[in-house]
Amino acid sequence: MSEEAIERESMSYDVVIVGAGPSGLAAAIRLKQIAAETGREIGVCVLEKGSEVGAHILSGAVLETRALDELLPDWREQGAPVTVEVTDERFLFLREGSSTGIPNGLLPPALKNHGNYIISLGNLCRWLGEQAEALGVEVYPGFAAAEVLFDEDGRVYGVATGDMGIGADGEPTANHTPGIELHATYTFFAEGCRGSLGRQLMDRFDLRSDCEAQTYGIGIKELWQVEPEKSRPGLVMHTAGWPLPSDTYGGSFLSHLEDNQVAVGFVVGLDYKNPYLSPFEEFQRFKTHPAIRPLFEGGKRVSYGARALNEGGVQSLPKQAFPGGVLVGCEAGTLNVPKIKGTHTAMKSGMLAAEAAAAALGEETPPATLDGFTASFRDSWAYAELWAARNFRPSFKYGLLMGTMLSGFDQVVLRGKAPWTLKHGHADHEATEEKSRHGPIDYPKPDGVITFDRLSSVYISNTNHEENQPPHLTLKDASVPIEVNLEKYDAPEQRYCPAQVYEIVRDDDGSNPRLQINAQNCVHCKTCDIKDPTQNIVWVTPEGGGGPNYPNM
Repeated sequence: MSEEAIERESMSYDVVIVGAGPSGLAAAIRLKQIAAETGREIGVCVLEKGSEVGAHILSGAVLETRALDELLPDWREQGAPVTVEVTDERFLFLREGSSTGIPNGLLPPALKNHGNYIISLGNLCRWLGEQAEALGVEVYPGFAAAEVLFDEDGRVYGVATGDMGIGADGEPTANHTPGIELHATYTFFAEGCRGSLGRQLMDRFDLRSDCEAQTYGIGIKELWQVEPEKSRPGLVMHTAGWPLPSDTYGGSFLSHLEDNQVAVGFVVGLDYKNPYLSPFEEFQRFKTHPAIRPLFEGGKRVSYGARALNEGGVQSLPKQAFPGGVLVGCEAGTLNVPKIKGTHTAMKSGMLAAEAAAAALGEETPPATLDGFTASFRDSWAYAELWAARNFRPSFKYGLLMGTMLSGFDQVVLRGKAPWTLKHGHADHEATEEKSRHGPIDYPKPDGVITFDRLSSVYISNTNHEENQPPHLTLKDASVPIEVNLEKYDAPEQRYCPAQVYEIVRDDDGSNPRLQINAQNCVHCKTCDIKDPTQNIVWVTPEGGGGPNYPNM
């Protein structure tokens, strides 16, 4: 491409925020609040790769309102979509064909939800986006930040959006529009779990040098319209156990919203060993349990989605500040695993980053690195929460029974104050064992009533990508999928992807196996970027506006 073809316009702000999720929007709102309080002008821009704010947001979601209370104390009066308070909760251990309820009094405090709210996080982000715009924040959905900009000293000074209208061959089409550079004194990266730019920044600035490898889960969710007599607004239920094997971390949630809607989801830790395991199929199988299936009989599935989530906790947090920018929220990994909540901690991290940036911008010469954010986050209630929760997730590397006992002792008896910190030990992709140590799993065929296939699921996620664009699911080495992944692991990308993006196709006689990538199906969950055993798959940002369009998720 010629130099003229890639010439880009630019705009300048004090702060550019990449990602209109809870942390990014909370940061934007807090910056403008401080500007109003101090009588200063602080220019703030938020970029969002989804077609609209909330389009790519997927969560459980049971909201703890602590950060929202601090940010916008009058959120009730302002009409925030936070209305269904948790009034009842249950926890079941499932065995095939039976279940055992755990009395609420025996549950760790982190698993108790009274006072929290069942919400659509996508709808909350849409509302937060409106609050941000009302304060003067410029919010640009449909624009994907595709490149980090560095000055001659190696400091981040903004991002560039991806070009629109580049064909699959890498050449401009008739619809080509160059990307725009957004320059800033500070850039906040709030892309969510396993952000593509955040991953590059961690490598460039060696932000993971003093922490453990991050560990992840894949969360798969459906939204159902159930029969009115089965609706219990305010009820939250979690399960552990069947159908997952005892050495695989995971569990489910069922949350009853208003209007006879139930959000059901299943999380599988991506450090599982068996390359034949399919998180999607385990979720479908879960819904057939006799303690679960009756809720959905006579109902209708209305939406589907999937997203990776950070599970590493405080011992996997990278350095969050670097020259010219910060990582906030799930970009860094601030989810509280035993609570199964990350919205309140993500929002708090964004608010603290905003306060540090506002203070720095008030100086005659703003410092290159926001060390004030690092200090304030360490002193915050969000960090204290993560510290108390640090031993929960690594307890389960010893299996379900021992993990339950260890985490219960840590959370209930010691209240998170153990004088030790357990380690995760390895990255998720390193846990995958070769196929010779396992056998294929015979998953039942979907019935189209309670259980479904992946393609029909992707259809109701409203996922769409411009087909004529460069691939956003890239391979470092095109030979690895067949020579390594298929040969050693029976191509696990066919099973860990919840959207049937990856397929091994062959000639009619069964010869000539090759990997087919159906990028149009991608729901941006990032599982492939995490779980690929050779780390050969790299997820990069597609053209802005592509991906899922989640309603009420």
